Order: sequence, then structure tokens, then C-alpha cells
Amino acid sequence: MSVVNSVIVPAYHEKLNIKPLTTRLFAALGNEGSKTTELIFVDDNSQDGSVEEVEKLKKEGYNVKIIVRTDERGLSSAVLKGFYDAQGEYLVCMDADLQHPPESVPQLLDSLRSHPFVLGTRYAPGVGIDKDWPLHRRVISTTARAMAKPLTTASDPMSGFFGLQKKYLLKANDKDINKQGFKIALELLAKLPLPQDQSIGEIPFSFGVRTEGESKLSGKVIIQYLEQLKELYVFKFGANNLIIFLAVWTLIALFILYKLYQLVF
Repeated sequence: MSVVNSVIVPAYHEKLNIKPLTTRLFAALGNEGSKTTELIFVDDNSQDGSVEEVEKLKKEGYNVKIIVRTDERGLSSAVLKGFYDAQGEYLVCMDADLQHPPESVPQLLDSLRSHPFVLGTRYAPGVGIDKDWPLHRRVISTTARAMAKPLTTASDPMSGFFGLQKKYLLKANDKDINKQGFKIALELLAKLPLPQDQSIGEIPFSFGVRTEGESKLSGKVIIQYLEQLKELYVFKFGANNLIIFLAVWTLIALFILYKLYQLVF
């Protein structure tokens, strides 16, 4: 059977997560879903045994491959590399660290049959974030989400767990898409020619804590996100409105700091 679905996983030093992610994903897809789905790891030359781990899984019969990049780095560009190389019509992106549950992938793929873009959301009613997720990470996530709100109606535009129909990616001007942006889902939501008469699909999921590997969040990443926001605001609203949005950012930041103060004191 031909490949219809492609699951893309950007990875860097994620060897220990490759096998559990692969086995859980294909178990969730079931026999029929596994026949039409490929799993692609896009690795930024980790040299940690990830390639050998994928080769073992291929020999066990899993439809999995790894693309090793030696001339480029970064999460967004890795996702786009996987998307463009994918055979499937329906694309899903997820993290390698298992914070995005592989068991939710079939729901995203099902939703893509009726929505051009689908997000895994952590902010649906009844959905919880792991109690061990650090407070500062919660504050950063909430602030970043609020700052992106003028760009999209999605409840969780910061999510790295999302899917889209490939045809909309191919219709976009690839020169408009920032491959260095921190949040690729937000980038694509703002820039792809998605039909205005169709809503964004949303699939609730519970966000877990990383068990293997290291978090990629850093001060540099936060600066990259702010730079990406600035570029997206200009793209969508024009440079003349940038001052207004800078003022909005300031108010939002003050509000979040106030809420953090209430939580701590």
C-alpha cells in the first residue's frame, strides 16, 4: 500500500527516545494505519547512535527512516525538511521527547481528513499539564501563547504537536517561510494559504515531562521567538502597526509577571 500519512520528528541527541516513540506510534496506528504511514526522524548530526537505532527498527519491520543533516541546524528547518521529503498527503509533526503522546497521532490524522490544519492543544477543558512541569516553563508558555494570540484563533499556537494537509504547504511561497523561527506551527498558521471557510482542528492532549534527553529551551531560543513574532506581525499587519503590538506585548508581559507574583507570594 502507498504511503498516505507521514509523521515527522525533529531530533538532536534523542537516541534513547527513538525506539519507544516508534513502537508506541505504530502500536497506536494499528495494522491498517501502519501500512500507510511512514515515520521520519530528521536528525541534526547527533552522532549518538540514532542512525543505528533507526536501522535496527527498520530491520524489525517498522516503516521508519532517518535524515541526517550535516549542513543545517534548527528545529523549524528540520520540520520543513521532513515535510518536503515526506511521501504522505497528511503530515504530522511531533517532538522526539515523548511529551507529545504517540497515542494521539491517529486522532490528528483522522482530523486532517476534514481540516486543513490540526493542532494538538494543551488548553482544552479537562486537559492537564504534568504537575512536575516547572513553574517557570508554565509562565514562559503562557506568555508566549498570549503574545501570539493576535496572529491566530488557535487555542494553542505554541504547540509543537500539529498536522497539515501537504497541498497547502506546496501552495505557499517557500521564501516567505522562516526556517529559523522557533515555533514552526505558528509560522505556518500565519503564512500558509489555508482556506478561510474551514476551521483549524484541535485535538486535546496531556503534556508530559521529558524522561530522556535534554530540553532545548534556552535564552537564545526565547530571543529567536521574539524575533519571529516581530517578523510575523509585520508580515500579517504591516510595519506601521508594529508599535501598537510592542505596546500590547509590554502589557501582556506585565500581566503575566503580576500573576506569577501572586502564585509565588
